[in-house]
Amino acid sequence: MKVQGKEQSFSNTYLAVAIRITIFGFCAISVGLNAYAEQYNQVSTIQEYHIAPSTLGKALSNFALQSGVALSFDPLLLKGINSSGLNGQYRVDEGFQELLKNTKYQIKQTSSGYALEEKPQNNKRVESVKLTPLLSKANQDLHSSGASSDALLPTISLKAEDRRASLQQKSGISALGNKSILDTPFSIAVVTSEEIEKRGAKSLGQIFANDPSVYTPTTSMTTDWWGTQIRGLGVRNYYVDDIPLSLAWGGDFPVEAADQVIALKGLTGFMYGFGSPGGAISYQTKRPTSSPQTSLQVDYRNKNLFSAYLDKSDYLSSIDLGYRFTLGGDTGQAYNDTKNKRVVSSFALDKQFNDQLSWDANVIYEYNDRKQEPIQFYLDQYEIGNTNVKLPRVNYNYSNLNIDDSYYKTETLVSSSSLKWKLNEQWNTKYQFGYSRKKHFSNKIFATLDNSQGDYIGNLYNFAGLSQYFFNQIMMNGKFKTSWIDHDLVMGAGYIKNYDTYSDFFWGDFFQGNLYTKPDYQITHPKNFDLISKGSPETQKYAFMSDTLSFGPKWQAILGTRYTKYELESQDNTSNNYRANKATPTIALLYKPIPESTVYASYVEALEPGKRVEAPYQNIGTILNATISKQYELGFKYEIDKLSLTSALFRVERAELMDSFRNGLRYLTQDGLTNYQGLEFDSKYKLTDRLKVGLGFIHLDSEIKHVSEDNQSIKGNSPAFTAKWQGVINSEYSFERIEGLSIHGNIRYNGSSFITNNNLIKVPAYTIMNLGTSYKFRLNGYDATLNTNLNNVFNKKYWAGGGYNAGTIGEERNGSISIKVNW
Repeated sequence: MKVQGKEQSFSNTYLAVAIRITIFGFCAISVGLNAYAEQYNQVSTIQEYHIAPSTLGKALSNFALQSGVALSFDPLLLKGINSSGLNGQYRVDEGFQELLKNTKYQIKQTSSGYALEEKPQNNKRVESVKLTPLLSKANQDLHSSGASSDALLPTISLKAEDRRASLQQKSGISALGNKSILDTPFSIAVVTSEEIEKRGAKSLGQIFANDPSVYTPTTSMTTDWWGTQIRGLGVRNYYVDDIPLSLAWGGDFPVEAADQVIALKGLTGFMYGFGSPGGAISYQTKRPTSSPQTSLQVDYRNKNLFSAYLDKSDYLSSIDLGYRFTLGGDTGQAYNDTKNKRVVSSFALDKQFNDQLSWDANVIYEYNDRKQEPIQFYLDQYEIGNTNVKLPRVNYNYSNLNIDDSYYKTETLVSSSSLKWKLNEQWNTKYQFGYSRKKHFSNKIFATLDNSQGDYIGNLYNFAGLSQYFFNQIMMNGKFKTSWIDHDLVMGAGYIKNYDTYSDFFWGDFFQGNLYTKPDYQITHPKNFDLISKGSPETQKYAFMSDTLSFGPKWQAILGTRYTKYELESQDNTSNNYRANKATPTIALLYKPIPESTVYASYVEALEPGKRVEAPYQNIGTILNATISKQYELGFKYEIDKLSLTSALFRVERAELMDSFRNGLRYLTQDGLTNYQGLEFDSKYKLTDRLKVGLGFIHLDSEIKHVSEDNQSIKGNSPAFTAKWQGVINSEYSFERIEGLSIHGNIRYNGSSFITNNNLIKVPAYTIMNLGTSYKFRLNGYDATLNTNLNNVFNKKYWAGGGYNAGTIGEERNGSISIKVNW
């Protein structure tokens, strides 16, 4: 009890320090605001302008700079649009009108400046780009110094105040023509980099904390191990700008390089070929902006973890090339005593050769060294034969769960390049090449939990592994008309090859321990990370086609097919290769009673790849055959003014992976069919101009069917770690008297689930509350944001289950504070 008391006191001390830092930060900001508060006025008189030919975004920025007005727009809207410039005498409104002549955009004057919006067309509702205008620092410096505007580079900062995901934004599903989320007949969740920064998210669990359909037991600052689920099914498909990357185990993608993270629910088969039917996680990386932007962000997390990141985007007019560069890292000790050392860098290029031809490329690199993270537990041997037994009580004395000299290190590299050719106004094509690799160095501790007293058998998992993907794809998209039917056709073909190489595996060095005492185990096994064992190379050759048929303004149908030729080569290059050839269909019907809503029904099949069995199973190295899964979905989407709604009824049928015990030894096998059917719902409502609320839930009814004689005892049971209910309530409030200050929070409920397919013992349900603040202000003439977050506010102690029979000690209350300055 004394040890626990010290731990609680230690945690409270750091919490008190974090609170004091936050209060001090707000005081400092108040002083800064009083010292550096500035006012600006719109210029309404006639003025002489000299705007050189450039991109339209840069021309608008220069015009606003010379005019001394605040302008806001999303740079992505104007990407690839050029301007012939402007010379002569104009009023502000006249100048904007001249620059935007022959485009589909216009300028709208607001109470605090100017904003870009689309011109009304065919009496349709105008979609305004609702952004908060930010002052041009260069313009302020110009007035204060008396310098000529011709001597200054345009450094106007144009950023959205809250670029939240909207159903009107593009879905990122290129294989269906990159439609809006509203017009896509599948469920999609998008989280932007602004939301990620605001909530201080570092893990997938924190990124998708407001989406009940996406779940992971993995706590922040620990290594993910087969844990992430979408609709109750494990996620095995991860992509970075469409390039596959092995992330199902062994760590996440560096979120600092991502512009947005997308959860694709159910569309894996058509989008990416092989994959689990539940869904996929797609990272869209940060691209160069149309206006120069630089930001510096510094973070602090308890216990003693510091981060710093520099993000710079600029445009080299001499060679018409945009670039974006990110560099940063983390160092220190996390709330769970894990010692972290991480370096992240990314570099992106955009080149517009002419109105028809453009090119882009990017490279992302991460080195992550995570030492002494908490033990990863397995629960499948817990209290065998007993029922109604509770899991051991949880405390957050992490020193009892950390082993000296244990670590998990990874090196991640993703690179890609694409060439886009606009053939005419209706047709375009794109060729994309990519390469990804993830290298693992494991000296990680696992343990099998035995009983409610907290006893366990621990062991060392020592290995090195290298996973590589080579990706080539060409795609063409075009629109045409036959009779009274409009067509949006997408077709493509590609080639993907995956190589896995490993060192010798060591799963052993067993020792006894208890959750409530410090183990005396020391790692003595020699480390040998020589990559000597080449895995079974996987090859996918594929072609796909989809056609969206529009029968007037209300009805659409989507017909698609994907043909995949899959080969899993033998390790010894013999003739014992595994091959599978399969065409999988995608069919959908959409009805739009009004332009702002969609009712849809869809059906899709997915080809799941053969799986290489890993430790701790006795049949390690065995290849399990490819299988076909099916998904049916009926959904509704609606977004207008203050309200956004999405809901879906779905059913997924897939082959089940099961543990089989022979002579007391565990084997991984394919047996039976599992049905996952459920209802998911998500809503967002703006109650007032300052208060936003959200509500979401998912209800799952899953069942194991059609099993062999050996597994008749589990027929009709629920699959392990599939909770019946999960739900989230979230809100955000902007203060009226303190401009720029908002508070946000959520309450998430994760339901109970069985730890094995035998359905004898459950991981209990738990509810977590998170709170945070965000403060946008001017700091010495620069735009700045201060974000603070407190996770697990009430320090709930819980078990989280997921992955292959795995269980995780919950996440202790922890906090973060960050400041970001833009110029």
